[in-house]
Amino acid sequence: MKLYLSVDMEGITGLPDYTYVSASMHNYERARKIMTDETNYVVGAAFNSGCSEVLVNDSHMKMNNIMIDQLHPDAHLITGDVKTYSMVHGLDSSFSGAMFIGYHTRAGMPGVMSHSMIHMVRNFYVNDWQVGELGINAMVAGYYGVPVLLVSGDDETAKEAEQLIPNVTTAIVKQAISRSATKSLTPKKAGELLTEKVSHAIKNADNVRPLIPPNEPTLKVEFVNYGAAEWASLMPGTEIIPNTTIVQYQAKDILEAYRALLVMIELAYNTKYT
Repeated sequence: MKLYLSVDMEGITGLPDYTYVSASMHNYERARKIMTDETNYVVGAAFNSGCSEVLVNDSHMKMNNIMIDQLHPDAHLITGDVKTYSMVHGLDSSFSGAMFIGYHTRAGMPGVMSHSMIHMVRNFYVNDWQVGELGINAMVAGYYGVPVLLVSGDDETAKEAEQLIPNVTTAIVKQAISRSATKSLTPKKAGELLTEKVSHAIKNADNVRPLIPPNEPTLKVEFVNYGAAEWASLMPGTEIIPNTTIVQYQAKDILEAYRALLVMIELAYNTKYT
């Protein structure tokens, strides 16, 4: 069994706010270590449960957070940004399952550090299906027929995952008190929980169906202000829906929609005033 891990940072054990997930802040190096250790618990449990190969994709910010010199020696790591499929780069139909580790809730929802890619975004829609990073990444996995077997993060993220993916296994390593405060397990206890949950998720794999995306989806990205929408709409093939901050793109499949999303949010970064 080949297993794919997409590892984000906001949902990692004990991390409550941006000072842990921004490389320029004082808590970041501590957080990198916790993130790497948490990934190792998952990788180790996967191999112990019979996986033959585990591919880890660092999926946070510049995507170079996981410390490869401290990573499980039998894992493979995708690290660095400018990846065609960002948080799900390297995922294809050769994998039997995927796990999303350290994930968070979508923009506008309760949960620790909730957001959708960037803070310029209010909502993503695939057709009229409102999703965040978790949802659209699961759709890419579904395009390849790969089920998302486990999602870890806070309690609100677990709720989002369970609403999207019937029978998914969730590992709640912390509970949201607010968007920047949490009641968390210790890393050791979280590691024990993840070890148990990974084993269960692999045994439960036959009960989880891939999240199949719609054919020829319409991607809509709602930005927080009109300036961001204007920048995003510079991408050929897009249009701003009149009297909104929503930029729309008609895609041939979810892979094209995903790449269009990445381009739009990169353009939106150019907005100088929020």
